[in-house]
Amino acid sequence: MMRSRSLTLTSLMCGASLTIGACDSTPTVSQAEAQLNKDPVEAFAYASLDQCKAENKVSDEECDKGYAAALKDDANAPKYAEQKTCEDVYGEGQCVPRSQAGGGSFFTPLLTGFIIVRMLDGGGGYRGTGLYRRGGEYYTGWGGRVNHDYATGRTSVGRQGIDPPAAVRNAPAKVQTRSAVVSRGGFGGGSRSYGGGSRGG
Repeated sequence: MMRSRSLTLTSLMCGASLTIGACDSTPTVSQAEAQLNKDPVEAFAYASLDQCKAENKVSDEECDKGYAAALKDDANAPKYAEQKTCEDVYGEGQCVPRSQAGGGSFFTPLLTGFIIVRMLDGGGGYRGTGLYRRGGEYYTGWGGRVNHDYATGRTSVGRQGIDPPAAVRNAPAKVQTRSAVVSRGGFGGGSRSYGGGSRGG
């Protein structure tokens, strides 16, 4: 838990710096994931709070808010009953153990950074959330895939991938078992199950 809260990183992306992109082949996109990736908005992705402030793309205040939002959302990251099940989705060494109220434990993916987007409708300002590595790509905790256009240097994420509907945002997290993950289409599928409002992985 301390590893994920401190956002101490070893290798975020394919290169030494934070570069969002598809390092491996693009996974099959589920219908739910396609919905999350609609209406892309420009985003700024960072490995740490210090990097956010050093790059000066958003204000230090927005960096602080985005970082705090990532830590808050990380408390409700996708949960798995077994470490192997989590690592089958997110990769070896990419899952950390946590304890739950009332006893028992589960595993969640390692928080590898955070992302900030500017929400242009209704004066919504900026929104932030955490980033998780899955299948060589990077996703928000809500399941939105982060895209990087190497031609323009711009990064984007679907609006609902960072700001999902209230019913999804407020739904209680569910600890996922291996059988539940497989039943949703295998380990290459989306990190969230939206059909019943579950926020489980």
